[in-house]
Amino acid sequence: MNRIRKNIAVKSIAGIVLLLTLVFTVAGGIGYKWLTNVMLRDFESDAFRIADIAILGIDPDKIDEYYDSGGKSEDYMMTLTNFDLLCNASRSTFIYVILPDRTDYEHITFLFSTINHESEYTVFDFGYVRETTNDDYKHKYRLLCEGESNREVVLRNTGYVDTGAHITAMVPLKGSDGSTTAILCVQRQMDSFEISRRTYVRTVAAALVLLIIIIMAGQGLYLYRVVLEPVKKITDETLRFAEESSIKEKKLSDDIRNNDDIGLLAGAIDKMEEQITDFMEEQTRAAAEKERSRTELRMAQDIQKSQLPMKFPAFPDRKEFDIYASMDPAREVGGDFYDFFLIDDDHLALIIADVSGKGIPAALFMMVSKTLIQNKLIDGESLSEVLESVNNQLVMDNSTDMFVTLWGAVLEISTGTGIACNAGHEHPALRRRGGEYALQVYRHSPVVGAIEDIRYPGHSFRLEPGDCLFVYTDGVPEACNPQEQLFGTDRMIKVLNKDPEADPETVLHNVKDAIIGFADGAEQFDDITMLCLRYNGPEPGKGN
Repeated sequence: MNRIRKNIAVKSIAGIVLLLTLVFTVAGGIGYKWLTNVMLRDFESDAFRIADIAILGIDPDKIDEYYDSGGKSEDYMMTLTNFDLLCNASRSTFIYVILPDRTDYEHITFLFSTINHESEYTVFDFGYVRETTNDDYKHKYRLLCEGESNREVVLRNTGYVDTGAHITAMVPLKGSDGSTTAILCVQRQMDSFEISRRTYVRTVAAALVLLIIIIMAGQGLYLYRVVLEPVKKITDETLRFAEESSIKEKKLSDDIRNNDDIGLLAGAIDKMEEQITDFMEEQTRAAAEKERSRTELRMAQDIQKSQLPMKFPAFPDRKEFDIYASMDPAREVGGDFYDFFLIDDDHLALIIADVSGKGIPAALFMMVSKTLIQNKLIDGESLSEVLESVNNQLVMDNSTDMFVTLWGAVLEISTGTGIACNAGHEHPALRRRGGEYALQVYRHSPVVGAIEDIRYPGHSFRLEPGDCLFVYTDGVPEACNPQEQLFGTDRMIKVLNKDPEADPETVLHNVKDAIIGFADGAEQFDDITMLCLRYNGPEPGKGN
């Protein structure tokens, strides 16, 4: 038993030490990274601040004059003096101006060069030509000279024995015509940067060692005197319960009477065993109920899908038009619906609607609305009459206060003429042959199913061969991304016009793919339903 206790103590202490080491390592690493980033930002900010001051002391339009003077003119000497004063006042290592060889950026020519008088380095003579150090410098010189960047920085904090750790800020000198005439550079040593990082590492390591010693001593004493034996009893009981899943006659709290957290733990385990036993029984009942609910939802989804035209091409023998539609519910079942059907041989009905609410109640309201509209249109009533009648039927005994936004149309296939009604729905998008999609904005009627005796006047339209009509529910423009931005109708129209000649099926796939990409995995709270019709014109010998 003593050997077991010792093993438990050793393992417990070792685990705590390892965890403590891991925490310190992670926290220290994060702190090290944070310290490095903060100091680098400070060094970079200071270097660019000095560069911005230095720019004020030189005229970029006089670069050629400085060069032609051979470094002897009064303006040149005054500028060099100003650079020298700034370099020493700011404790920078170098401030210099260079002229890169713009043919290949392989060489740079020094125009101005100053140095900190306390440093061990020497200045570069006027006109000194030096090979570019590496491709990184070439790339940055090119960006600055060709106007693709207004500031670049080079960090060298390892592997540079000759110059030590340093940071160089580079900014373009731009003439009055906006072109880059030269590059001004400010180099600052980073000795304090390295010293601070080493001091930080030593401090964290010392604190870790000291804390480990204290924890080992204290934890070891506590484990031996207070914890080990009760914990072993608790462990034995939990293993027994895990194997047998039954409550023992003698409770654990009767055997462990500590007036501390261990005693509370023993009582909690007794209670836990009782709750687990009850929970397992409840879970068995809940699992059966959940499976029944899932089965019902699957059945409701199948029933809802069966109510929508899902077979495409929908009318393979009709060449006068091509149609495609889709509905993606936000839940297992949705409140949106679409429908299209031939009222007779020369009239095609188009319906797209959105029921307020979600889930099974909305789906039931949807099926009732769809069935009423379809039956009345087939009976020969006009679209306006159908909506007026269906509205009054839905208002009666509407205890759920649901309603339907709806866009519907009846198209005379032989002529392309039609009547459309919009009951509080989204504006349709129309593309004329050879053109682009655009929203068709006109006055809406109120929603269906909210108020009795509403009139739904029709809106006349005419489709020419090659025209396309795109209708949708608000789930399209109101699709959102993780930043809670909406997809919007402007973005929808832009997607439609990326491939305006696409067939209806491709149109819907393009919009759906764009919504998925925009949403970036964000959960959607509204059904996404779309319908697209391309009118090809009457068959030869039919129509006008």
